Amino acid sequence: MPLARRRRLLPILLSAVTAAAALAAAPASASPTAADPGPPPSSMASLGDSITRGFNACGWYVDCTSRSFSTGDDTSVNGHYPRIRAVNSAINGRNHNDAKSGAKSADMAGQASTAVSQGVGYVTMLIGANDACTSSESTMTSVTTYRANIDAALNQLKSGLPNAKVYLISIPDVHRLWAVGKDSSSARNTWSLFGICQSLLANPTSTAQADVDRRARVRQRVADFNGQLAQACVAYGVNCRFDGNAVFNYPFTLGQLSGWDYFHPNASGQRVLADVSYAAGFGW
Repeated sequence: MPLARRRRLLPILLSAVTAAAALAAAPASASPTAADPGPPPSSMASLGDSITRGFNACGWYVDCTSRSFSTGDDTSVNGHYPRIRAVNSAINGRNHNDAKSGAKSADMAGQASTAVSQGVGYVTMLIGANDACTSSESTMTSVTTYRANIDAALNQLKSGLPNAKVYLISIPDVHRLWAVGKDSSSARNTWSLFGICQSLLANPTSTAQADVDRRARVRQRVADFNGQLAQACVAYGVNCRFDGNAVFNYPFTLGQLSGWDYFHPNASGQRVLADVSYAAGFGW
């Protein structure tokens, strides 16, 4: 190559090498979901339904908030609260279970308002099982209404607790409830006697196409609810986390369900719910 041409190319090559070196040295920018969660909170509240209340986890048809996967203090469950307390003792005694058994997404704004009044720094929300598990398929909450209800609750939190961390947890796969319990006569009899989740669990042994399709539609409704939670969390901003369907995807077993209703998590189920959800959350 002629000397003159080599001299013209040298500055260009040096510039390219310098730019590449700078790019390699620059830190990767963190996405909102990977952002540093900051210090562990000194107070927390849990929003949701009977799952968050620990219903049937320690007694017959009663709430058992000490065994809640979120704000419960029972170390055998090892929920979010004791895990955070282990790294920040300031949270001790500042764990509020604002969930209500039987609650649906429409109740979340009211629960969020309560959390705001408590001035907490961390909020978990697990809601939607009762929006899909209804007396019949026709009475399930629509996806549009579910999202509006979630947004109403999140708006309450964002305006009242702008610095709080909010964790939206996916609804468990209720179709698996049918799959693990359909061959148990005790489960089938209990579902029928108490009218549990008949949108999904009616005619549990039927293989008729109409029943197969109905169960699939109920499962899809839950999946659609979870999709709305993911979208709502992105819209909320960096203070929100969604579990990425970790709870929905967990293959729970019949042994992790209450033997009183074959619907709610027992103590073992609450423990695994705590394990799965906490691992997919803020990571304090």
